[in-house]
Amino acid sequence: MNPRPLIIDDTTLRDGEQTAGVAFSLDEKLAIARALDGIGVPELEVGIPAMGAEEREGIQALATLGLNAHLLVWARMRDDDIALCADLGVQMVDLSIPVSEQQIARKLGRDRAWVLANIERCIPRALELGLEVCVGGEDASRADDDFLLQVAETAQAAGATRFRFADTLGVLDPFAVYERIARLRRATDLAIEMHAHDDLGLATANTLAAVRAGATHVNTTVNGLGERAGNAALEEVAMALRCLHGLDSGIELRGIDAVSQLVAEASGRPLPWQKSVVGEGVFTHESGIHVDGLLKDPRNYQGFDPALLGRAHRLVLGKHSGSHGVMRGYAELGIRLSEEQAQRLLPRIRAFAVQHKRAPEAAELEVIYRAELSKTVERQDTKAAKQVCL
Repeated sequence: MNPRPLIIDDTTLRDGEQTAGVAFSLDEKLAIARALDGIGVPELEVGIPAMGAEEREGIQALATLGLNAHLLVWARMRDDDIALCADLGVQMVDLSIPVSEQQIARKLGRDRAWVLANIERCIPRALELGLEVCVGGEDASRADDDFLLQVAETAQAAGATRFRFADTLGVLDPFAVYERIARLRRATDLAIEMHAHDDLGLATANTLAAVRAGATHVNTTVNGLGERAGNAALEEVAMALRCLHGLDSGIELRGIDAVSQLVAEASGRPLPWQKSVVGEGVFTHESGIHVDGLLKDPRNYQGFDPALLGRAHRLVLGKHSGSHGVMRGYAELGIRLSEEQAQRLLPRIRAFAVQHKRAPEAAELEVIYRAELSKTVERQDTKAAKQVCL
């Protein structure tokens, strides 16, 4: 893995807010920034100055919070955008410019020479404002490899310290990301940042591949917010770096759940039940085989310890439960069952789950138990009566 320090640059407050229909209030932005800083996220991309005076006032408000995080803003590689980045209290600007032939020609109506000349001209203007510069290569995943190296070389010569490789449309797989980032790493001394989108569900995998290839920075958003299918999710990247590669991103993992809930509420985008790492169902088990294995040793069905996140395994009863799960579930309610009793309760529990499309709650389990207990007493009375008659 990459021997250089790895920095997570979270862009929830910029690209995350670009999710269609999402708009954070200033109070929500301040709360999210504090929360991210509180769990140790080292860099925050906090807005787009060219969006207007209100956006710039919000950026200035964030800059006065006294956060430990390094703050940066996003701007197009244009003189007017750069001028609006002055006196905001941030440390860095990401100057974005298309680098694929598709976007250079079809979006800007320009050519490669214009792109290189614009980089040479604009970076010094940002440096004059006292800002560090990251050059954002929009649509870098579809750019010509040799031209991408020219862009990085030109950016470094002009005074930039970082290059952002943006898989803007989420069209790469981890193998291609590794090759592209490794080639950049061999050719430049710039810090390299991976900006992955999730259109094919590969944003986190692509981010990990970039780190393995030598990326020094990665972009994330809380809950994977972002344009279209979103960006690499902070919670996924931080956990995967820790659990798969033993890399400490500096993120306090036990605080991730609270940040996730905060952003879910502020964005109006509820978390899917099975959302990786932070979803309610991630450590919830029903299947009889799985529950039996967990009860014997959690590591039988534990990819990573939920305690890292301050969470624990949760067992529920439903259509796929087995007798051991039923016995454990009722034991938690203070009701001790024999295996025979558990087997008798299983059909009722399964029928409930099919009818209601969910696991029964504690009170409902007690009702099921009392119903079966009553049925057992009735069977015993009937059997006794038959014996008397005989």
